[in-house]
Amino acid sequence: MHRFDVETLTAGRWRNGGGATREIVSWPVGAEEFRWRASVADIDGDGPFSAFPGVDRTLTLLAGDGVRLTAPGGFDRTTRTEEPLAFPGDMEPAAELRGGPCRVLNLMVRRGRAAARVERVTGPVVPPGGHAGVLYVLRGRWRAVDGEVLLEAGQGVWWDADDAAPGGAVEPLAPGAAALWADVALVG
Repeated sequence: MHRFDVETLTAGRWRNGGGATREIVSWPVGAEEFRWRASVADIDGDGPFSAFPGVDRTLTLLAGDGVRLTAPGGFDRTTRTEEPLAFPGDMEPAAELRGGPCRVLNLMVRRGRAAARVERVTGPVVPPGGHAGVLYVLRGRWRAVDGEVLLEAGQGVWWDADDAAPGGAVEPLAPGAAALWADVALVG
């Protein structure tokens, strides 16, 4: 497992100036085309989202009042705190902030090469063998890798399907702890 702290990740500004992205992982690392990618995005203003043809996306609101995404054909969805919102990256939705800047966890998988499920968890997570993924702590303290790694809000771990078995569960250390778990099943 690879530990990260969002606040120490380098923020890259969007071309349209509407926000910044802090990349957690883009797999395979260093490849021109990702198979799966996880990041945290700070959205500063209304504007278009970039289209990612052949990619499925899941956004989860971490902070702020929400982002309304609309696109031709009747797509009209609004993010809600800690509730994953999945949509095809082929479309280029317009984003409207619902009360100011927002922060989201953004998971993208290349369709036909990976499939993802993102969920809010409050109990131990045991990553399935052969799967990749990310665990992002929302609140409370969590323990990973046989108790050697302690995690707090804004921190987490990621792993790829080729990584050695993580050595057990990632687990909360107290009631009230919550995290987002992105499970990535690789295809083919």
